[in-house]
Amino acid sequence: MSNRRIIFAKRPDGLPSDETFKFETGDIPEPKEGEVLLKTLWISVDPYLRGKMNEGPSYTAPFNVGEPITSGTIAEVVKSNNGKFPVGTIVSNMGPWAEYTVSDGQYMRPVSKDVPLSQYLGTLGMPGATAYFGLFEVLQPKAGETIVVSGAAGAVGSIVSQLAKAHGMYVVGTASTEKIPFLNKLGCFD
Repeated sequence: MSNRRIIFAKRPDGLPSDETFKFETGDIPEPKEGEVLLKTLWISVDPYLRGKMNEGPSYTAPFNVGEPITSGTIAEVVKSNNGKFPVGTIVSNMGPWAEYTVSDGQYMRPVSKDVPLSQYLGTLGMPGATAYFGLFEVLQPKAGETIVVSGAAGAVGSIVSQLAKAHGMYVVGTASTEKIPFLNKLGCFD
């Protein structure tokens, strides 16, 4: 068996193109003591990844040319040398875009199979946490207040909008014309 990976091959000038990425095939890595071998099930492709393709100062480190792209993943432990994560455990992880990867468990957390696994990269993952804590811990609005959500059709904005409406706020959202039907289906805008 082999391991397919997506490598960050070149910093784009403008939109990413085929030259930005390189597909490689290599050996499946072997986990050492304290590590696990993960089989990737889901990979998150988030807007912030475009910013990581640029060099220079940012809130997050840029991708290194010649290395795999990394983002949120959902994976299954298929080999374990780590007692915290037995074989068969499904985990949320920050990992490379690869079919198989080795982890020491530092950025892994077990997740339940009782919900669709993709939700751990959306509503139950980074976008959901950003929406929840940004709304309730940073903004701290009260029921009856008006909240305006820019980018209301995005991963975070759509969750903020739903949370705000569920907590009795008057919600106004902004988005491009083609995304308005999606927002109307959410039913959380006044």
